[in-house]
Amino acid sequence: MPEIRQLSPSVINKIAAGEVIERPASVVKELMENSVDAGASRVDVTVAQGGTESIRIVDNGCGIRPDQMMLAIASHATSKIEDAEDLFNVETLGFRGEALASIAEVSRMTVRSCTDGATEGAELEINGGKAEPVKPCGCPVGTSIEVRNLFFNTPVRRRFMKANQTEMGHITEAFTRLALVHPHVHFKLQHNGRVTQDLPAADNWKDRIAHFYGKDLADALIWVESEEEGIRLSGFVADPVFNRSHTRMQYLFLNGRHIRDRSLQHALREAYRGLLLTGRYPIAFLKLDMPSHLVDVNVHPTKLEVRFQDARKLYSQLLSTIRNKFLSTDLTARVHEHSERTDTAGTPAASAERPQNLGLSYPRSDVNPIGTGSQYSGSGVGQFAGATPIVPADNYRLPESFQQALDSSNLPANTERLDVNPAAADVPSQLPVSTLGLQVHNRYLITQDESGMLVIDQHALHERVLYEQLREKILAGELETQRLLVPEPVSMSGPEAAAAMEHKALFEQIGIEIEPFGGDTILVSSYPAMLRRVRPAELIRQLIDEIMVGEKQPDRRDVLDELMHMMSCKAAVKAGDPLTPEEIHSLLMQRHLFHDTHHCPHGRPTALVFTRDELDRRFERT
Repeated sequence: MPEIRQLSPSVINKIAAGEVIERPASVVKELMENSVDAGASRVDVTVAQGGTESIRIVDNGCGIRPDQMMLAIASHATSKIEDAEDLFNVETLGFRGEALASIAEVSRMTVRSCTDGATEGAELEINGGKAEPVKPCGCPVGTSIEVRNLFFNTPVRRRFMKANQTEMGHITEAFTRLALVHPHVHFKLQHNGRVTQDLPAADNWKDRIAHFYGKDLADALIWVESEEEGIRLSGFVADPVFNRSHTRMQYLFLNGRHIRDRSLQHALREAYRGLLLTGRYPIAFLKLDMPSHLVDVNVHPTKLEVRFQDARKLYSQLLSTIRNKFLSTDLTARVHEHSERTDTAGTPAASAERPQNLGLSYPRSDVNPIGTGSQYSGSGVGQFAGATPIVPADNYRLPESFQQALDSSNLPANTERLDVNPAAADVPSQLPVSTLGLQVHNRYLITQDESGMLVIDQHALHERVLYEQLREKILAGELETQRLLVPEPVSMSGPEAAAAMEHKALFEQIGIEIEPFGGDTILVSSYPAMLRRVRPAELIRQLIDEIMVGEKQPDRRDVLDELMHMMSCKAAVKAGDPLTPEEIHSLLMQRHLFHDTHHCPHGRPTALVFTRDELDRRFERT
């Protein structure tokens, strides 16, 4: 029978080291956090050979008294908590008392420290967990910890370490996370004798971000903040034009601690829904400050994952804060814009807000827009697609065919109307009039606003307009449908037919009624009026493909959103469709009736702005 025995402290520490110290970057993270907790205003990190040879952290914090040096490297010895109740009120970065003991167990470590007012410091040498007696030494106030030959006595772990360059990359990331959230501390990083980062203390968080990721990104950051029931959210999110193919630039900090949380990352992605292309992810630097009893940070030894008391409320706060900010911010893409998006205090500048008067006006009568001579080809903005054209000023009369399409839409025939989007409180009821619209290559529209010249993608803009109209009608249960005189049979594969019937209620929500017809065939009996020029069989198959593309059961909201995307794309004018001047005018007018018209539902920009300053610079007027 196997015998139960007590593990030795050395084995216990090696097990802890396996959980806490995964690689050299883990050492850097733990020691830098200790320096910050010690109140240091400067932290220097020196690394050799990607941390495999040596890591040295020097700070000017409070230091460690000589009589406490042995306790500092003891397992589960800490100055940051006293009893179990303190675990629910943790306000420091480190608190478990495992880091130094674990590092000392798998390396050769030297600790030197001196407290303020002491005449001399103290030095402690530890070799694979075996400590020498503490001895006096000369050193400045603060603590210096040098770690050499990491994992020298755990060869299995050492064999799993990557190349020095890879390990240094992880160290740089750990350094960046701490340096980002603590701009008041001077941080310095050296590798193999070369300074790679030198960050003087900064009052403005954006300056610290700009150092790591460049001025262009920093200038495109948008300040967001909110406070609900003692939970404060603040920080920066990037203009959608700045995005990545990964989530590594989504920095979430909880009470000064970098964390990862799938729920909050999902909320962030939802806030950018419709603003980014598929496969692209937003950039964010966000701080959460909340009472420590509302979160459990003792979930994982590395403290990277936490557990919130009310995760749903936090999800809602993050989503609504960012989304509401986007609704009041002009996110139209600008060409080589160099102006600041926020002021030096890190709060939104007036220039970042959506302009209330765009200053659009009629063109001179002698201006002949491109496409004026084109005939209506069944591809206009109004009657061909079931869109809702908006009539210009009272003294301008649309052609009869176009006016009939407007009259049949059952909407007020003037520019004074209720907001179609209930969140659009800042959209003025007296909309600006624009007829300065030139069509270029039957795909782009050129117009102007007070900031400069706009080049608009006609398909992307119309797609967004239709999507918003479709969404509002579906939410209100007012989507126009038409019943087919003869239901159309659609033959499918077995799995496709099963998926179609499984989502029958979802199809009905977007105006498509289907029923089984025997075997793998379904019947389409009702269809959205706006898609009358698209064959039902073609659309149904594409909708089923969207539903079946995922490996797991799709979320109902996501499926509905994808279906609306597809429907608006199918119904929108295409690149290459010639538009009449009246159709151009109607589309440009509708641009001001909805939020998010700066991007199509798939995340592509609908317009590019060439500012007057940029035009002057390119024409050498500056």
